[in-house]
Amino acid sequence: MIFKAVRDGRPYPEHELTMKEWAEIPPRPVRLDQLVTTKRELALDRLLAEDSTFYGDLFPHVVQWEGGLYLEDGLHRALRAALQQRTTIHARVLTLPRG
Repeated sequence: MIFKAVRDGRPYPEHELTMKEWAEIPPRPVRLDQLVTTKRELALDRLLAEDSTFYGDLFPHVVQWEGGLYLEDGLHRALRAALQQRTTIHARVLTLPRG
């Protein structure tokens, strides 16, 4: 199994971080099998694109909330890492307080 679980949507409250605020969070290693995705579907053309991070952040965005690690942005990068037989990725992790 690549990911811990696959969801359709975010279970955590809205955080409203801007791209600039995400960029201030230093990336850290995260195991793929600890991540819960927030998207059920992906576009194969984006997965195979060489420049998929050209317009976005180089690191996936993960939200840590109530004991879970939710992959908010970067599903294609995480899946590409799994296809390359890597078990971890470097991601920016935002920790939200318990509701």
